[in-house]
Amino acid sequence: MSINNTSSPTFAAMGVAAEICDALAARDINHTFAIQELTLPIALNGTDLIGQARTGMGKTYGFGVPLLDRVFDAADVPELDGTPRALVVVPTRELAVQVASDLSIAAAQIPVRITTILGGRDFDAQKQALRSGVDVVVGTPGRLLDLYQRKDLRLDKVSVLVLDEADEMLDLGFLPDIEKILAALEDSPHQTMLFSATMPGAIVRLARSFMKQPVHIRADAESSAHTHASTRQVVFQAHRMDKLPVLSRILQIPERERTIVFTRTKRTAAQVAQELADLGFTVGAVHGDLHQQARERALSGFRDGKVPILVATDVAARGIDIDDVTHVINYQVPDDAMTYVHRIGRTGRAGNSGTAITLVGYDELVKWQGINSELGLEQPEPPQWFSTSPEFLEALDIPADAKDSVGPARKVAGDGGGGGRRR
Repeated sequence: MSINNTSSPTFAAMGVAAEICDALAARDINHTFAIQELTLPIALNGTDLIGQARTGMGKTYGFGVPLLDRVFDAADVPELDGTPRALVVVPTRELAVQVASDLSIAAAQIPVRITTILGGRDFDAQKQALRSGVDVVVGTPGRLLDLYQRKDLRLDKVSVLVLDEADEMLDLGFLPDIEKILAALEDSPHQTMLFSATMPGAIVRLARSFMKQPVHIRADAESSAHTHASTRQVVFQAHRMDKLPVLSRILQIPERERTIVFTRTKRTAAQVAQELADLGFTVGAVHGDLHQQARERALSGFRDGKVPILVATDVAARGIDIDDVTHVINYQVPDDAMTYVHRIGRTGRAGNSGTAITLVGYDELVKWQGINSELGLEQPEPPQWFSTSPEFLEALDIPADAKDSVGPARKVAGDGGGGGRRR
């Protein structure tokens, strides 16, 4: 799949090292997106910057490409010797895996070693990886700080620091850990890049305290919409007892491909995933009650297309960075407007079109009206549709013969358990 934006400059034209450009070109990535075009000239020079953009705008390579370029060939970055030269801090384990994967693609033709440091994985294996030598570390705050305090992770030669999804780290309570990591770097000259979808006061204060005259970059105009224009939004009221049949029929839309179903709670995510598996769908789940290996298996299957449906809680919303998700379904209304924006931002990315469908339970109408008002969506009273409503089937191009079940029961992908309904 091509993700070129041919109206913008190429990475090569922006002065990125030829080896990195060639590695990206091998994946049909040649032209920059807006956040990349804006950040690259500043980041390549070693200047501190704050990048602000909606999810799905390409910020991983906005910081990842200059990070790799500088670690590989910048005069002010010490020669590689097996101790980390760059540190990328992210809020969730899934995002750590995704960012490391993207960096590995761009670094395929340069001698830069990348590793992930995150909770839920073998501690000794991560210590051994650090002892064996690593140039770029991508990790979550708690495990990074733990390894640093145990003197297994050296930060004294870090020349590039990235804080990705800073507002999410604030929401998840990681700010004290972040401040300790930043304090550990104070005596080491380094460039800091902070990326955040929003800029709450605590993040602004953090930037003022630890950054050197950062350049603030916005990929979108102040007046731009909160959601991608390429995302079609369909909202309707659905009775709680009819939501599963509604969901089953949506998943039978002929052109539907990779799809994320969002729930508010871990319990509902597990339940919906199992119920869809019972109806014959190939489905995986990502939520906090699953151990890390199961979550990674489900995400891996989703990325490679073997598992076309993923049921996820909001914690996973920032960790799923896949451009060709065709549908996002809000099985439950999120708690606030920005969570809604982050959820539906998983589709309609990188120039692709997408559909975001929100099922508003009758008891969720007030919550939806708050989101609708804040985002100016002009749908305060969504229509009431049932799984058999002709209007519902017509609006989403669902085949008239769609049924509840599509085949024999399956197991939920990645959980290692058997098929059939859980008792």
